Amino acid sequence: MLKLEDHKASRISVELLATFLPEEVISGLYCAVEKAGLQVANLTLEPIAAINVAIPEKFRMLNIALVDVGAGTSDISVTKDGSIVAYGMMPYAGDELTEKIMQRYLVVFSEAEKIKQGCAKKKTITYKDIMGISHKISVDEVKDALKDTIMFITKNVAEKIIELNGGKPVSAVFVVGGGGKVIGFVEALAQNLGLPEERVALRGEEVLGEVNFLPTKIKKDPLLVTPIGICLNYYEQKNNFIFVNVNGERTKLYDNSKLTIVDAAIQYGFPNEKLFPKRGNAIQYTVNGQTRMVRGELGEAAIVKLNGKETGINTAILQNDKIEIVESTAGKAAELCINQIPEYSSTITFTFNKKNVVCPKFVVANHKLVSEYYNIADGDTIEILNYYTLGQLLEFMDLPYQEDIKVNNVYASMDDKVYENFTIVYENIGDGSFRDLNEEVTGIVSAEEDKEQIVAKSEDTKKDAIEEVPNTNNIKTISKEIQILVNGENVTLHGKESYIFVDILDFYEFDMTTARGTSLVLKVNQRPVEFSTPIENEDVINLYWEE
Repeated sequence: MLKLEDHKASRISVELLATFLPEEVISGLYCAVEKAGLQVANLTLEPIAAINVAIPEKFRMLNIALVDVGAGTSDISVTKDGSIVAYGMMPYAGDELTEKIMQRYLVVFSEAEKIKQGCAKKKTITYKDIMGISHKISVDEVKDALKDTIMFITKNVAEKIIELNGGKPVSAVFVVGGGGKVIGFVEALAQNLGLPEERVALRGEEVLGEVNFLPTKIKKDPLLVTPIGICLNYYEQKNNFIFVNVNGERTKLYDNSKLTIVDAAIQYGFPNEKLFPKRGNAIQYTVNGQTRMVRGELGEAAIVKLNGKETGINTAILQNDKIEIVESTAGKAAELCINQIPEYSSTITFTFNKKNVVCPKFVVANHKLVSEYYNIADGDTIEILNYYTLGQLLEFMDLPYQEDIKVNNVYASMDDKVYENFTIVYENIGDGSFRDLNEEVTGIVSAEEDKEQIVAKSEDTKKDAIEEVPNTNNIKTISKEIQILVNGENVTLHGKESYIFVDILDFYEFDMTTARGTSLVLKVNQRPVEFSTPIENEDVINLYWEE
């Protein structure tokens, strides 16, 4: 099937035969042409060019071989089932015959060529040897002199054809090229392939019938098949190389008719990452164990000029274009301060002598207290602490430590941790002191304060943050009593109109001074809760440490 249009299929595939040449061979060809003051317009392989003329597509359903016998090599192509299925080459061709004539008749190379070519035109041939003596020989004599060499060349070519054809002879062979015109060549090739002589034939005028030469004296014969094929290849397909200048360096590209500046940059060796904008360094850090990342800003793309005019990297290019590329730049590195973390604005509340105290949460970076203006670095471990130590809380409130301070009804030391909604009882503050105030206290930690410790607030600031309200001693409150089950034990709560989880610690003995695990579990009726969660009658409470 040569065309897929209008056919139905679930899968389409192709077996592609690719031919590769060493880089040094291609470079050598281009260099030689340039030294002659010329430029390569098209590049193809001789067997590809020859077969496009000698074996048209309509014949390629047949299992046919084409042998182009040139001067130094015999190039072979094999067709089958509508495709060219194999290419090959043997390093034996017309020069082998010429050298045999040189040795046999003691003549120079050019004289030997005349003898070889004369065999196809004359019955007798006259020549001069290197001694200057003239000789006259018959064509049959030359044929006998070349018989063994012809048999050697055709035997090797036949073996190569059988190898390329999967171990069996082809159905027919077409021979082109000057070397194939030597008398006895096609017959010897037929003999070595085991084919009838009529199945091995020279192809010349038969395949060049539609080619017209302006000079009328040119005869259409096998010698011209390959050159004509090379010429037609130039017009029918563009598969040569072009040269462009990239940043002052000449760069060669295979021309697929779709070349762009990107292709030239890659061939030149310009790294991809220097063509496109680069981001600045990112910051990867953790907040309370969760990994986060802040990306850097994008930089500028590479500046690209084509023949002096700024353009894009996907612009098409042509032969001899001048390309200038200034590499892309990296953007600004990522920056992040502590005060830009969402959790930083959160606070923690304690009940101090039955008054609420709202404090900012401490921030620790790599095990050190930091201020809100601390610039987070890549790899930093950030912790937003959900507790104060008793010492930090007292320092925040400008109060001295005394031994009878209770946290959740348990005597506490300076290093004991005080969590959200914990109750602190601080005796003997004095008249008109904090103990007599009924409004919430809110504290703010200044950025100018030392990063390693909390500096005590001034008395004036503290007074601004605390407001007095009318005495409520004469207002009667209604208290109620509720029964709950704490860790399997019946507990009665009384003395308040309503209760929250932290009130349980006033009636149930639980050691909060020493952590016996990595986290404290609070549950009401099997649901995780906080210390501020309301408690109702007959609730089932779970309170314990876990790893």
